[in-house]
Amino acid sequence: MRLVAAYIRRMPPGSTCHQFCLGVTETVRKAYVPTWKACFSRWKSCVPTWKWNRAEILDFLRDHPEERLCASAVIFSRLRREIWLVGDCQCLVGGELIENPKPYEQRLAEMRAAKIRELLAGGMTAEEILANDRGRAAVIPEMLREMREQNRSYAVIDGFRIPEERVVVIALDFRPWEIVLASDGYPELCPTLAESEAQLEEQRRRDPLNIGRFKATKGFAPGNNSFDDRSYIRFTV
Repeated sequence: MRLVAAYIRRMPPGSTCHQFCLGVTETVRKAYVPTWKACFSRWKSCVPTWKWNRAEILDFLRDHPEERLCASAVIFSRLRREIWLVGDCQCLVGGELIENPKPYEQRLAEMRAAKIRELLAGGMTAEEILANDRGRAAVIPEMLREMREQNRSYAVIDGFRIPEERVVVIALDFRPWEIVLASDGYPELCPTLAESEAQLEEQRRRDPLNIGRFKATKGFAPGNNSFDDRSYIRFTV
């Protein structure tokens, strides 16, 4: 997230979505060698043949997308009057919801919900499941398999080529527009932050396991007021 934010701050204001995808990919890609050296330095004595070679690291990450740095971004280009959804984020444009979800997310959420209902029927309480989400644990292997489609069947920012046909680009005319840009941590995106937070709190109160009308691949962990990261910004253009 910090790498992406830093790139956005310094990229040319007139950048196209294509230029953004190329530039932010290269930014993340360059970070892999120092990042991986830091991560594995404590194991160097156990793996003396590791050369910290850039090509070796990138080859490994090419075959193991689950080990890559990964982020999504939703961007408004003021000069181009475009919104770009790179990854699983969402926006409201004149009150209309537009999303770009991972293709497997809902299926895995349904699988998790079925597993949790089975656990509840077997006598586990909701509190016990939230403290140790065995429903999520059950879908993690399938989630890792689906991540092999990362930047193939869906787009993310991870230092490897972004399939731009999987990026949603929304062109705006010159009428006044009210825009909301947000991460996917809001189960119901509303025209104001207060409304969106109220809906999130209602979800936590009504269905903290996230297995009812709204299903997710994780629930509200004890002590958390959300089940996922969330970002929200509203403005008019």
